[in-house]
Amino acid sequence: MQSTMLKAKLHKARVTHAVLHYEGSCAIDGRLLDMAGIREYEQIQIYNITNGERFTTYAIRGEEDSRIISINGAAAHKANVGDVIIICAYGNYSEAELINFKPRLIYLNEDNSVSHAANAMPLQVA
Repeated sequence: MQSTMLKAKLHKARVTHAVLHYEGSCAIDGRLLDMAGIREYEQIQIYNITNGERFTTYAIRGEEDSRIISINGAAAHKANVGDVIIICAYGNYSEAELINFKPRLIYLNEDNSVSHAANAMPLQVA
């Protein structure tokens, strides 16, 4: 059996560009992609905290250390510069792979610099 699991997350990224007339996708600072383990052209889900939009696109590599998060093409209708978003990538894993599975969780500051990284989310309490 395969389970679809959260592979990587960039938490509270800020949109730096929204380019309607571009070939599509989401450009992400190359160092952030590497830290999260997200590959160029990999499918990603974007959850817009600012306006509630949720959409699917793919990642493209942005300039290293630029802190760019650019929502491009038709998806630019779903995010504006300054919006706070969560970028997630998922993967399918076998039961054997899940024994030692840990996602890569990258938490960002307001300027898209890295605040900290983790491999587990804090326990939500009532």
